[in-house]
Amino acid sequence: MKNIIYPLILISLMTACKKKEVLPNIPIPLLTAEQIANAHGFEQWKNVSEIAYTFNVDKNNKHFERHWVWKPKTNDVTFMSETDTISYNRSKLDSVSMIIDRNFINDKFWLLIPFQLVWDTGTTILKPIKTKTEISHEVLNKITLIYSKNGGYTPGDAYDIFYDDNFLIKEWIYRKGNRPKPSMTTTFENYQDFNGITLALEHKKRRGNWNLYFTNVSITK
Repeated sequence: MKNIIYPLILISLMTACKKKEVLPNIPIPLLTAEQIANAHGFEQWKNVSEIAYTFNVDKNNKHFERHWVWKPKTNDVTFMSETDTISYNRSKLDSVSMIIDRNFINDKFWLLIPFQLVWDTGTTILKPIKTKTEISHEVLNKITLIYSKNGGYTPGDAYDIFYDDNFLIKEWIYRKGNRPKPSMTTTFENYQDFNGITLALEHKKRRGNWNLYFTNVSITK
C-alpha cells in the first residue's frame, strides 16, 4: 500500500509545482486591469472590424449628440453631425482632424474605458482596494488610473474606477490633473451585450438634470 501512496504524493507535488510555474508574473494592478477588460468582453475585440455609436448628453432640457463610426483595424474614423460628415485616419492627423479627434477620444473613452485600461500607455494603475462609492454608497473594489503629465489630450488626469466582484464597472470619479477633489462622478448603467462585448450605455450623476448615454450602438466583426 505504501508503494502506491508515495508515487501518488510525488505526482501531486509535481502537478502543484507545474501549476505554480505557469501562473502569470503580472503586477496586481495590471492583472486587475486585464480582469476588468476581459469581464467586458475584451477577448472579442480582436475580431471587431467596425464599431458605430452616438454619444448623447442631456442637460437642463438641452440635448447634444455626436455620431461616430470607427474601424479599429485601419484606424479610420467618420464623424457625423446634423451639418457635417468628416472622415479621417488617426495615423494622419492634421490641424482640422485633430480637433475632431479630441472629441472622438473623449466619447470613445466613455464607452470603452474597460478596454482603455489595457490599451493606454504612459499610465499608472494603483493597487485595488475596497471602499464605499460616492453615489450608491456600496462597498466595491476600486482601482485608480493616472495618466502621465506628458502627451495626450488630457495629461495628468486621474480616474477612480469602482467595480464589483464580477469586475464590471459600476461608478467612476474623474479628477482633473489628479487633484484630490472629484471633478465629476457618474454611474455605469444599462449594460448591454454586443456580440460578446458588454458595455454600459448610460451614465448619471447623483444630482441634477444630466444624463450621458449611447444610442445606435453596433459592433461588426
